[in-house]
Amino acid sequence: MFFKNLLVYRLTQTLPFNSEALQTAMLTKPARPTATQELNTYGFAAPFGKGEDAPLVHVSGDFLLICARKEERILPGSVVREAVKEKVDEIEAEQMRKVYKKERDQIKDEIIQAFLPRAFVRRSTTFAAIDPKAGLILVNTSSPARAEDLLSTLREVLGTLPVRPLTVKINPAACMTEWVNTKKAPADFFVLDQCELRDTHEDGGIVRCKRQDLTSDEIQLHLSTGKLVTQVSMAYQDKLSFALDDRMGIKGIKFEDILTNQAEADGGEDALGQLDAGFVLMMLTFRQFLPALFEALGGEEIPQGI
Repeated sequence: MFFKNLLVYRLTQTLPFNSEALQTAMLTKPARPTATQELNTYGFAAPFGKGEDAPLVHVSGDFLLICARKEERILPGSVVREAVKEKVDEIEAEQMRKVYKKERDQIKDEIIQAFLPRAFVRRSTTFAAIDPKAGLILVNTSSPARAEDLLSTLREVLGTLPVRPLTVKINPAACMTEWVNTKKAPADFFVLDQCELRDTHEDGGIVRCKRQDLTSDEIQLHLSTGKLVTQVSMAYQDKLSFALDDRMGIKGIKFEDILTNQAEADGGEDALGQLDAGFVLMMLTFRQFLPALFEALGGEEIPQGI
């Protein structure tokens, strides 16, 4: 179990996160299939294992792992619009009258209800790790909307979840631009070969570079015209590589073989054991990596009153 993306949230108050109480709370909103007339459902699923007995909270050492699952029926907008148009045209031709918005909306609702039982069902899962000692919730997604879906549902079942996106003292774009411009990364970090540069003007251009020497004159020329680095690929020690963006999103995380091989060795031949070993190694690595990253970005910003 290794995360590929990361959005980091700071708990603003200390919560006990008793695993049994958390399990009981999450059971009030379990993941379930969509009924024939439902557009979507959202709830908690077991992060490891299947079946009714699989726990919704996986506990290993100081860390907890949870998972939310969304099921939604997919109705292509073009199909619905075409069906509505055909029905409206039919009514206007047969009854010799204009169909106005209120009736058109009613027709659309009826068509959606008729199409729902035949719609394809798409399932997606979002994992989140809780580190109570560090006061962090780490969500395995690059989408703030998906992260908020999980956090708001967790807040719903717990009654409270005082959490906010973690922020740093220096704008990440300013730091990344300096690292590329000076050709010098912070201690334990290495700039790799991908970046995104944006013009600061409202209608300015975007340059995306892959497999590019970021110390080259070409990149320096873009920086000299005022472009900022809004995403850059980096490595941390010999443990992982990732891409950092200007909104503190950590994407495309790849753990080095030394860690994945260790997880396989620690987990033994049991699949669940390997997943657990990988989860623990990942979290222990994050405990080193994230503070180092925050420090490289000027340190974590703590709003007044928190």
